[in-house]
Order: sequence, then C-alpha cells, then structure tokens
Amino acid sequence: MAGGNERIMKALKEVWRRAENSLCADCGKPDPDWASSTLGVFICLSCSGIHRNIPSISKVKSLKMDHWDDTQVQFLAKHGNAVTKAIYEAHIPIYYYQPTYNDCHVLREQWIRAKYERREFTEPGKQLPYSDGVKEGILWKRGRDNGQFLPRKFLLSEREGCLKYFTKHDAKEPKINVKIDVINATFQPVKIGNPNGLQITYLKDNKTRNIFVYHESGKEVVDWFNAIRSVQFHYLKVAFPIASDNEIKNRLTRNFLKEGYMEKTGPKQREAFKKRWFTLDHRRLMYFKDPLDAFAKGEVFVGSRENGYSVQKGLPSGTQGNFSWHYGLTIVTPDREYLFTCETETDQLDWITAFTSVINQAMTPQEYAIEAYFKFKS
Repeated sequence: MAGGNERIMKALKEVWRRAENSLCADCGKPDPDWASSTLGVFICLSCSGIHRNIPSISKVKSLKMDHWDDTQVQFLAKHGNAVTKAIYEAHIPIYYYQPTYNDCHVLREQWIRAKYERREFTEPGKQLPYSDGVKEGILWKRGRDNGQFLPRKFLLSEREGCLKYFTKHDAKEPKINVKIDVINATFQPVKIGNPNGLQITYLKDNKTRNIFVYHESGKEVVDWFNAIRSVQFHYLKVAFPIASDNEIKNRLTRNFLKEGYMEKTGPKQREAFKKRWFTLDHRRLMYFKDPLDAFAKGEVFVGSRENGYSVQKGLPSGTQGNFSWHYGLTIVTPDREYLFTCETETDQLDWITAFTSVINQAMTPQEYAIEAYFKFKS
C-alpha cells in the first residue's frame, strides 16, 4: 500500500512539474499547489477558494496535503493547464479583461465562473452579455456632494460612442453624456467600500472627473466593465484602422499606477504641508482632499527624463514648510519643483519607483499635447 502511494505521489509530482503547470491556470500566480480533479487544472490557493464555491463544476484538492488516487492523477496527466485552457479559453474576445493575481476578488471570480460555469469562451461567435454594443441598466452611484449611493440608470451605446447616466429612470435627458474614448474604468473595492465597487473616470475640459458606482451582482458589474472595453475597442478600431488588435487592447481601461496619501506644500514652498490623497494615472498626478472626491483639487503632469523631468529622494535643503511626515521626495519639472512627504520609508520608495517608471518612458505626440495644455493652464 505504501509503495502504491509513493508511486502515485511520484506520478503527481511529474505532472505538477510540467512547465505548463508552473503558473495558476486562472490568475497566473507562480507555483500553484492546488488542483481541480474534475477540470484538470493547477491553481493557487486563492483561486481554489473560488473553485470551491462551484462544486458542481470543480472539486479542488491540495497537491501537498490531500490524498490523490490513481484515476485522479491520470486525469491530471491527460489534461493539465495547456489542454484545459485550449478548451475553456478557446474564443476569448480580444477586449475581455483577463485578471491576474493582483486584481480584486470580483474580477477573478467572474473570470473563473465565465470560463468553467458559464462556458462563455468555448464556442466561436457566442452571444455574450457585454458584446452587443449596447448596455442599459441600474448602477448604484455615489452622489458628488452628499456621498450617498442612489440607483441611477446608465446607458452605454457603441452606435453613439458614449456612456450616459440619468438621475431618473424616465428622464429624457442624461445628467452626463461622455464620449467613450475619454473614459477609464477600474475596480476600487477598498476605496469605495463595496466588493463590487467600480470607479469610472473621464476627461471634462481636460480635467479628470470621477464617478463611483457598484452593483449588488458581481457578474453584472464585471459585465459593465467588459462592455465598456468592448465599445472602446470597436471605437478605436475605426479611429485607428492600421493599429493592431493588441495595440488597441493596450489602450483600453487601465489600473492606476499608484494611489495613497502624501503631504504636499504650495508653489512658494513655505506653506505648511497638507495631507492629500494622490492618484498617479500614468502621466497625470492628481490630488484630492478625500479619496472619493469627484474632482481633483489639482493635477501635475509627469513627463519624461529627456524632457527635463526627474524624481529625487528627499526635500531640497532649507525647505521651510512645516510637515509631520519625514520621508520626502521631489518631482522636478522644467518649470518648478513639487515637494511631497510620505508617512513611511516604504511609501516613499514605492512612490519613487512609480514616478521613475513613468519618467523613464518616452512621451507620445498626444502626451506632448497634454503637457502643452498643463503649461498653458499654469
């Protein structure tokens, strides 16, 4: 009996060591140590918890702690991540967002359910709830002034190339009508305080406007997210006909590079430092009094190193403004220096890393135009 167990464990480890099984089949996390005995995929601990919630589809076991029998190991050997992905991920739309282990729970859960439970990607040309070019429904939206979440009707239209929302269900005119090419959407469950919280941002007069929404259904809010990406994709295909699908995909919704609190001082650098919430959205550094503010109190353009931008650890000697946090950093631009302080050294180094990643990238023609606007405005 012991010899049989050793043989089975040896066979299991051989399958487990295959290169195709070295990353979680669902989120890409390295070194997965769980597997589904009914789907034949190797997955991480976090994704195994989601699989456990769909027991009619997937039965998960630990590769280290649970007993595996001969039949189950043979099933894993015949399948594995590559074979199973070829079945369940055969026809994923180019615009569909495939989450990683860094993404929030609702994105990862709906990705797993879409693949295995709803089998959305197994057939070519399948009609999907986010691929119609139009989506209409109710989302709970946070009020700009009172902070209260209220149900609002939203309408997304590929034909009109816009997203609208209405304050009343029977309203004839929308409260906003936003062109799809200036919209971004990113999940913010912690900031919004809801596991299905979605932040929609758009440019209005070249300033960023935030809308915070959620839906009780995780599937519904993820469908909205992918519907926005779908409409954006088709809009950009028309606007940039020679661009490849992957180039366009990279221009769809994006996560912010970094968010968090820092202290800042004014342009004279003699004022007291004030605590603000900062969002780095590629080359736009925005700061808010509160993380859920609709509009930023100010924005700073972060250009490239070759154009005179840099980030430096610490504050200039002789800085006079009073500050309570002592881990400083300085953003140098062609026109002035911006001074910030962080609460911890870890925060300071993380912000410096984020700024450096932006500054080291060459600017696009569109970004030169944005830089010119910021200079004109100031």
